[in-house]
Amino acid sequence: MENDVIIGLEVHVQFNKLKSKLFCGCSTDYHDAPPNTHTCPVCLGLPGTLPVVNKKAVEYAIRVALALNCKVQEETLFYRKNYYYPDLPKAFQITQYDYPLGTEGKILIKGEDGNDRLIRINRAHMEEDPGRLVHAGTIDRAKYTMVDYNRCGMPLLEIVTEPDLRSPKEARAFLDKLRNILEYLDVFDGNLEGAMRIDANISLKGGVRTEAKNISSHKGVEKALAYEITRQRNIQRRGMKVIQETRHYDELRGVTVSIRSKVGEHDYRYFPEPDLVQMKIADWVPRIEAELPELPDAKRERFKSQYGIADDHAKSLTSDIKVANFYEDVVRQTRPREAAVWIADVLKGELNYRDVGIESFSQDHMVEILGMLKRDKVTEKGAVEVIREILDHGGSPADVVKSRGLAKAEDNAVMAAVQEAMKECTQALEDYKSGNENALNFVVGQVMKKTRGRADPGEVNKLVKEAADQL
Repeated sequence: MENDVIIGLEVHVQFNKLKSKLFCGCSTDYHDAPPNTHTCPVCLGLPGTLPVVNKKAVEYAIRVALALNCKVQEETLFYRKNYYYPDLPKAFQITQYDYPLGTEGKILIKGEDGNDRLIRINRAHMEEDPGRLVHAGTIDRAKYTMVDYNRCGMPLLEIVTEPDLRSPKEARAFLDKLRNILEYLDVFDGNLEGAMRIDANISLKGGVRTEAKNISSHKGVEKALAYEITRQRNIQRRGMKVIQETRHYDELRGVTVSIRSKVGEHDYRYFPEPDLVQMKIADWVPRIEAELPELPDAKRERFKSQYGIADDHAKSLTSDIKVANFYEDVVRQTRPREAAVWIADVLKGELNYRDVGIESFSQDHMVEILGMLKRDKVTEKGAVEVIREILDHGGSPADVVKSRGLAKAEDNAVMAAVQEAMKECTQALEDYKSGNENALNFVVGQVMKKTRGRADPGEVNKLVKEAADQL
């Protein structure tokens, strides 16, 4: 972890699970629609139109603020943030300024040194989303740019951290934890375009900060910050000064490029939105707080105490609400610790390798496989093969075991294979008798080959050693 690196994040979370936009009745289901088909006079800012606040969006924002341990304000107010950009048809954005909805929050993450680190949340405020620019090429070399206003007016919550992060990896860990919390709250679908966009601010101690704008992936944030650290260090080594500016991260080239000088708050000419009144939200908070679901950290602690599983397994299982629910469905019918090991260590690994979600595998299939292991019907290696076969080609565990011949070999068949291998591997046995303990591994391998991997390796090793010691 670099001691001189200072990172703060501005995370824009889109409440895309709402049915309508923040200030109008346009549908939020625009992601597969043709450009500029989910717009109306209000979200396009045409003369004579008036915004009306989506109450559900405010409740979503309060829900997130509470989950981030923020202090929710008794009253909040919308402002106009004035600037001209092609994707902002009104030439101003309705946002919050002096009276953000939530302040002074915090999130606990695992730092690079393995210890818990507290990342402070400066504020969480609501605003409307601008449109989307589509460049014909990279942003700095595009021949032309098109504008899609479908996204205009989508409800956003901007979450601004204090500059507490000290490395690109910590920034990614923070974003992973934040997304986990948001998915537990069921306020957004993180797989949709624009669901979470990040502006990453970074500086080296003694220098000014730069901002990498509108990064759409956690990996992209990590790479953009790593690039910026290298770029700023090189500038300092040459005896030059880093310029305060806004930069764009080009994911294809893995570089940031300058797009404009960094502006200050005074350039935006903030003033209260005259068409929207002050909102008194203090009375909403107790009800919304009572409705909050069990959050990741609380669920992790419960899994450890209720099911007696290891901390790393509890953390892995609760890092995705769908995986957590999957585990609890499975554990009702199986042993908790075995289920934790097989879901966290094996199944998640196979799912990640194929880049698919937990919904690709049935809880009933997992229960059946764990039952086979408990009844000694398949080996651990065979169980892994069953999972892979189901993920790749479908079918039930019983059908896969039968068609692939994965049933565990009977004891007499294993013993026969051991005896055959002992007769064939005379040189390996002589080496073992001469003091080479590893020589028996060859014999064990031959037994596994003869049983087509259907014997338990630990059991085979034990049988081979007992037989060799009797020679």
